[in-house]
Amino acid sequence: MKKILKVLIFLLAPSNIFGQLTPMTNQYVLNPIIINPSCAGARGTLNMATFYRNQWVGIDGSPKTMTLAVDAPLLNKKIGLGLIIVNDKIGVKKDNQFILNYAFNINLGESFLSMGLGAGITMTNVSWSDLVVLDPGDELYLVDSRVFIIPDFSFGLYYTNKNYFAGFSMPQFLTARFNSDKNGYTLANDPKQYNYLFNTGIELEFATNFKFFPSALFIYTPGEKLQYDINAHFGFRDLIRIGGSYRNNRSIAAMLQVQLNNQLRIACSYDFDVGKLRRYSAGSYEIMVRYLFSYKVDAINPVNF
Repeated sequence: MKKILKVLIFLLAPSNIFGQLTPMTNQYVLNPIIINPSCAGARGTLNMATFYRNQWVGIDGSPKTMTLAVDAPLLNKKIGLGLIIVNDKIGVKKDNQFILNYAFNINLGESFLSMGLGAGITMTNVSWSDLVVLDPGDELYLVDSRVFIIPDFSFGLYYTNKNYFAGFSMPQFLTARFNSDKNGYTLANDPKQYNYLFNTGIELEFATNFKFFPSALFIYTPGEKLQYDINAHFGFRDLIRIGGSYRNNRSIAAMLQVQLNNQLRIACSYDFDVGKLRRYSAGSYEIMVRYLFSYKVDAINPVNF
């Protein structure tokens, strides 16, 4: 019983503080717009990707996230626009997030520098009626919370050339704390709650038709331990990629990507927990489908392909 209570407390603890970080995905290397608004339109064509992530399989009420990301270049690729829609559920808490991203691209000759801004809202509520309680007639759990609308903003920079990329972003500036006296969220711009993200990667060709793609993501929050995600993928003829990642003291992931044709790519991953949750969870899995609306892609950012 104590173990179950610990897991429940772990799942529900963040529910009174909102705005820490957009739900993470293993596929951010393929779709960096999820963590950096300046990547909108970076592929040089209309791009659409959808994800499904089931985290901590085997734990009742564990996070389940569905994401749709669409972006495209405009004005001869000088700017990019993007839309991200996220449906995230943890226990009885549900969030629906809508984000618009804008990116401005500067041509540096052999490379590009992009600057981006993001703005959006999150609609969040708690379905108390979904809880299994000892007293089904308890009025406290018969009525769901009202839907709260929380605004947010993000900022990003992105540099790329033929074989290398580096990005810096600050997603979700605003922090929202639940105020029980007002039965609502109070917004705050607290630098101590900012998340600073830096990611980088390179493409290396070590044999004919074979490529190696190492990359890394670092997340820093003041007062917290540095988080990092180290990735490595091997590719064959741009048709298939096999690789993995290590997230510090949390999980090891196996990943597979398959390019079905010039436009359609699918990817999947499975996380093996190596932290304290490994005793309760059977891991996490994720599926992604990406479609490019063009056969010939003049991409600003080929590294993330």
